[in-house]
Amino acid sequence: MLRVSSPVRPLGLSDSQRALAICARDPVTNVFVAARVLEGGLSGSRGALFGYQRADEQGLCWASANVVPVECTPAMVDAFAERVAKRRRWASSLFGPMGPVLQLWSALEPDWGTPREVRANQPVLTVRKGPGRRGVPVDPAVRPATEAETDLVVPAAAAMFTEEIGYPPYQGSDAAYRAGVASLIRIRRTLIRTEGGEVVFKADLGSVALGVAQVQGVWVHPDWRGRGLAVPAMAAVVEHTLRHIAPTITLYVNDFNTAALATYRHAGFTQTGSFANVLL
Repeated sequence: MLRVSSPVRPLGLSDSQRALAICARDPVTNVFVAARVLEGGLSGSRGALFGYQRADEQGLCWASANVVPVECTPAMVDAFAERVAKRRRWASSLFGPMGPVLQLWSALEPDWGTPREVRANQPVLTVRKGPGRRGVPVDPAVRPATEAETDLVVPAAAAMFTEEIGYPPYQGSDAAYRAGVASLIRIRRTLIRTEGGEVVFKADLGSVALGVAQVQGVWVHPDWRGRGLAVPAMAAVVEHTLRHIAPTITLYVNDFNTAALATYRHAGFTQTGSFANVLL
């Protein structure tokens, strides 16, 4: 019997342009993986990105701490599942377009076990025009954090992660986590507002690629919630990003977070898709 070769293979640095071209079919949806490719994510020895090709069909699946399908048909998802199944010890979540993610999780769950949570519907929101044009107030105190403020930002970032995911981002030493926070600050991708020597608002531009910036890690200090800070602060994030980073801004949010949804919509975001997120 002839053995049929698999249409799935690990991709390396020489495949970067091919991978970016696939991501560019939908830059908003695929900005996370495109950013990882641009940051050199295909240079590792473990092969974080798988590619699928059969005839004219091409798709991708990022498989590291996050598992993210890109431009996948149902047949591609099934093929990727066989490879991704071996990556359980590295994975902490699956996220991306709702249909492919939920299909992929259905294939992985028998081997990977019960997840901590499945967030099956996370609206993807996008904005391309500054909210200031529509009369939305823009907070002038929101600005890029400086490297000297890393010690102020780390507790805010950790608090946001803990609230969102349900457990702290590190155990014991914060060195690795701090390094990640500092790296975003260094390239001016963390925006903050401070009051009295502490961060009261924070947002990160965690992924930037293909003319799109993805906002992550949005957090308002508990003492400042309900005081009208969030909308002007997010409007400032949008204005700064459009002016300095990218012409399109996106984020995804839990469908049950009505306060956040209202804030983002007031800041000019509209829904352009739906993600799912499986927390492991």
